[in-house]
Amino acid sequence: MDEIKSGEESTCEDSRQQIIDMGSATITTARGTIHTLTIVGQIEGHQLLPPNAKTTKYEHVMPLLAALEESDEIDGLLVLLNTVGGDIEAGLGIAELIASMTKPTVSLVLGGGHSIGVPLAVSAKRSFIAPSAAMTIHPVRLNGLVIGVPQTFNYFERIQERIIQFVTRNSSIPRETFTRMMLQTGELAADVGSVIYGEEAVRIGLIDRIGGLSAALESLHAMIEQTRAGKAPCDEVP
Repeated sequence: MDEIKSGEESTCEDSRQQIIDMGSATITTARGTIHTLTIVGQIEGHQLLPPNAKTTKYEHVMPLLAALEESDEIDGLLVLLNTVGGDIEAGLGIAELIASMTKPTVSLVLGGGHSIGVPLAVSAKRSFIAPSAAMTIHPVRLNGLVIGVPQTFNYFERIQERIIQFVTRNSSIPRETFTRMMLQTGELAADVGSVIYGEEAVRIGLIDRIGGLSAALESLHAMIEQTRAGKAPCDEVP
């Protein structure tokens, strides 16, 4: 005979399974209901990565974000980032979804928000970075066969332009500064680009504020309160 579980026990099990399957959790307090989404490891695109690699799968995250936007139960989204980057189209797709959400959103870079993790970090309405976290800004890379013709380089430039436009549109960093850091030589041993850390990311306008989990949650709750009061969630909050 199957065991009958109470509603509370079933909810707890569902929450634990959600953390295992999606790397996400929904937390309800007196101040509101927040969904926490973790973007870790490598952003997986159309091709499967090795099973021993930590990945974030876009086919899981995209419908989840759509469901969160439509849900009457969710008040805000907290995005925790510790990623080395990955597939450009998948990363940009997730970033565009977060940026287009009407609900309050806050991102927090922990450890690293490298490569395509940069657009993901700035996609939220308010962004935070831990003092010890790092972000790598570099030009577009392509694995596999590369045909050395003008069309290939034109394609690279167009992809790069999409990234530059998204980042500068969703942060305060000047286009000239971001482009210069992307093409900088002499800093990375075997690559072109720049590595920046917490305070510098805030100073150049890429990330809004230095802070950890408590600061990010406090900002998100303040945005939720503003939304309930009928104000735009992107208004200045503590």
